[in-house]
Amino acid sequence: MRSARLAALVPILAVGMLSPVTAQNVAGDFDHYMLALSWTPAYCAEDGDERDDPRCADGRGIGWAVHGLWPQYADGDWPEYCHTPHRDPSRRETRDEAPLFGTAGAAWHQWNKHGRCTGLSAQDYYDLVRLAVSRVNLPEVFDGITRALRVDPNVVEAAFIEANPELEPDMLVTSCRRGELVEIRLCLTRDLEPRDCSGETLRRACSLDAATLLPLR
Repeated sequence: MRSARLAALVPILAVGMLSPVTAQNVAGDFDHYMLALSWTPAYCAEDGDERDDPRCADGRGIGWAVHGLWPQYADGDWPEYCHTPHRDPSRRETRDEAPLFGTAGAAWHQWNKHGRCTGLSAQDYYDLVRLAVSRVNLPEVFDGITRALRVDPNVVEAAFIEANPELEPDMLVTSCRRGELVEIRLCLTRDLEPRDCSGETLRRACSLDAATLLPLR
């Protein structure tokens, strides 16, 4: 009876060992980073309001804000939820990162899904995100948007390139959803230097001739 039960487990264990999710979840095994900056009004309209994100309050006037810093593979795929020897951040630590990510829950989510895969400790990951954001000059042209605009995503990318001369067109992409421009994503080396995005990343860029840019709150 015991041997029969063991025999029945063999195919189950084999499937688990061959799982692509298990194969990709190796902390520190990735090629480069992607820094995602969300257009806050679009993020708030989608789910920020439901999360009670303080960045969504009227009068805050926040435009581009960090979504996350994500390890990437050269083929355009990415690891997530990696096993790591580092401990998870405490509630106090994620609460301390709320100003960066909007809420403590968002800080936890970015660590849990992406930060683990960097091979860094939680605090080192949070510090790296802060450093990556600090190196990006946000274009001032977005500071006074008081009404919804229809914009060419290429114009948004051009504004970032003008504000950050080290960037080139293949180093960043815009993302849109339901006709709205929601995010800009910058490809960075592991040393946080700008680099070309992979072909797959470029193919996921917003392909609309014009997308709606919601006004600041």
